[in-house]
Amino acid sequence: MGSPTPAAAPLPSITTELLTSLYQHRLLTTAQILAMHFPGRTRRRAEEVLATLTRRRLIAFVRPGRRKPRLYFLTLAGTQAVEQVPTRVETRRKLITPEQAAGPLWQHTLAVNDTGIAFMRAARERGDEFGAFSWRHEIAHQAPTPGHTRSELLISDALLTYLAHNPDGQLTFHYRLLELDRATVPTDTLATKLARYTNLYHPTPTRRTQPANTPTWQTHYPIFPDIACILTGAPRPALQRRTQTVLALCHTDPHLQATPQVRISLALLQDLQTHGPHAPIWHQPPNPTRTLDWLGRDPDVGPNP
Repeated sequence: MGSPTPAAAPLPSITTELLTSLYQHRLLTTAQILAMHFPGRTRRRAEEVLATLTRRRLIAFVRPGRRKPRLYFLTLAGTQAVEQVPTRVETRRKLITPEQAAGPLWQHTLAVNDTGIAFMRAARERGDEFGAFSWRHEIAHQAPTPGHTRSELLISDALLTYLAHNPDGQLTFHYRLLELDRATVPTDTLATKLARYTNLYHPTPTRRTQPANTPTWQTHYPIFPDIACILTGAPRPALQRRTQTVLALCHTDPHLQATPQVRISLALLQDLQTHGPHAPIWHQPPNPTRTLDWLGRDPDVGPNP
């Protein structure tokens, strides 16, 4: 018999967190990994860890085009390693192939992760809690269809869960369902999807296992999440026009008018990354010209009623 193959040296503890992050967020660039897992460290340190994981075939990367960043994703071995971690947040990720990693949705996935990272940076500055695992991709809901006894699937691009430490010592959870728009669909299509969240707010008549008049969302959230729509993928003037058009369509939508509990806010990803979510960069349909922070507060007036 030959001598046994020596076991690989144990990985640093940071790698478990990084692998779990790739498992949850699908695709990440070096810059995103640096921001999420190596704050205050040099890019070289992040590259060293990524190189080690690549050599061990736990992760791989593709370039979707010339001068494009490396897109890191888990290999089968990396996925299996993460699925041995009992404390991982996600339990439903599927293996991404190199073709899928470089496919048409990579920019959308990175933009969702850029959104999460912007909230993560804000939380660090304020002493709040929003880490690398505080946003989850593709959250599916069963939403009733008005006038029918059936539901249809409403899929949010992500769910963000932010824990704020208030000055009075109280803790407050803030939930946001994210719609990431890359200007690839007509503005009325985007506005229609945003208005469909009113269907989610109302009870689902086909769920026999729930008490009468209990909305489906109450089985998942203690309060109905606000809807955050982030726009990117086009020049700034085009995105600003797109924002105003969507706001106008939402403002006149009868379902949104009848359901003020469904609050929608729009912001540009560029502004979110530059100024952070607490800056007055958000617009809401009731008053499209008024700028608010992500909690609906006007810095000159106070909390939005």
